[in-house]
Amino acid sequence: MSGKTPTVSAMLDRVLTLEMVRVTERAAVAAARLRGRGDEMAADQAAVDAMRRELNRLAIDGTVVIGEGERDEAPMLYIGEKVGTTKGPAVDIALDPLEGTTICAKSLPDSLAVIAMAEAGSLLHAPDVYMDKIAIGPGYPAGLVDLDNSPAENIENLAKAKGVPVGEITACILDRPRHAKLIAAVREVGAAIRLIGDGDVAGVIHTTDSEHTGIDIYLGIGGAPEGVLAAAALRCIGGQMQGRLVLDTAEKRDRAARMGIDDPNRKYATDEMARGDVLFAATGVTDGSLLDGVKFEGDIITTETIVMRSSTGTVRKIWAEHRQLEKFNNS
Repeated sequence: MSGKTPTVSAMLDRVLTLEMVRVTERAAVAAARLRGRGDEMAADQAAVDAMRRELNRLAIDGTVVIGEGERDEAPMLYIGEKVGTTKGPAVDIALDPLEGTTICAKSLPDSLAVIAMAEAGSLLHAPDVYMDKIAIGPGYPAGLVDLDNSPAENIENLAKAKGVPVGEITACILDRPRHAKLIAAVREVGAAIRLIGDGDVAGVIHTTDSEHTGIDIYLGIGGAPEGVLAAAALRCIGGQMQGRLVLDTAEKRDRAARMGIDDPNRKYATDEMARGDVLFAATGVTDGSLLDGVKFEGDIITTETIVMRSSTGTVRKIWAEHRQLEKFNNS
């Protein structure tokens, strides 16, 4: 390798294997200190501040393309914000420093600190709006489910492909008033529903391990940032997903157009939301079926993180003990 410049992909691997884990660990620990306190904004801001500090230590030329806001004056990690030392590969970054703010504030399951990175130009540049989503796990024929199908068609197609009655299919749906018709349609066809209060990144990922999680399909409208993050995870571990931005006002369509989206009705496949060599990491804030949450045990903090890479299909779970607590308390 001497005398050769490493490829961007090789540099991503070197930079992001453990460094990405440290980014999500710091955000998760910061949020976990406010777990169960009922203050969503404070927990979210703590995670944002910790994630930003750690990102700015990385040897990357990073641009946040999926973040928590679109205005430079926003205290969150906003879309378009530059992070890193600039002395490294140019990368797109999608992030949610605290996926499931309400979950964390109430100390409920499956709150996460999440990030995805890819070579510049590889992640969907989307405004902070809603996205209609559908996702299933790996091992099924391409196009088995589709956003343009009815809920009944999608569930019946999935049940047939899985070789089970419709009654053995469980759909994961965010518990929101906007989903009343969707919930009624799923129940009418005879499938079960797992309603979740928040955390649809975890909800989509759960479809990839239905034997363990009991979730076969994800349906409904959630955040576009979470949609791109979920697509990044599926690019690493398999599965199918479609997303369509909900651009239901002229202002939202204008915002999307400024980001290069010229078809407001476009239906995005997984690899249109996350292309190329994608890396994904998530650290548990609260205990859940995907990851254990942060534990504070005397002078030791323990964390559990999952980190994935699309080009190799590698999935690592990293359980860590942090003993130099002053670094978490003072950084």
